[in-house]
Amino acid sequence: MLRYTLMRLGIFAGCLLVVWGLVYAGAFPRGFGDSNLLWVLLLSLVLSAPISFVVLRKERDRASVQVSQRVDRMKANIEANRSQEDDVADEAAAPARSQTS
Repeated sequence: MLRYTLMRLGIFAGCLLVVWGLVYAGAFPRGFGDSNLLWVLLLSLVLSAPISFVVLRKERDRASVQVSQRVDRMKANIEANRSQEDDVADEAAAPARSQTS
């Protein structure tokens, strides 16, 4: 997951540099007043989203498989702990039940 996030940030940084250069070269319009930085960031975000969606498809699938495997292991561990707690509670309750009978 960290690898995917770093790759996504890299694509955004690359788009930011390209857009910044194109804005100052005059290919893209500048923002109004002090909003130029916001304009460049927004345009970079809009451009990097579809690029990363297409380019990072395999990495995103790999990360989702890892996350689902981790969730499955956690569910199995929780279920194992739950059954252990039930066994201990049953063992503790057995002598108490035999004394009351």
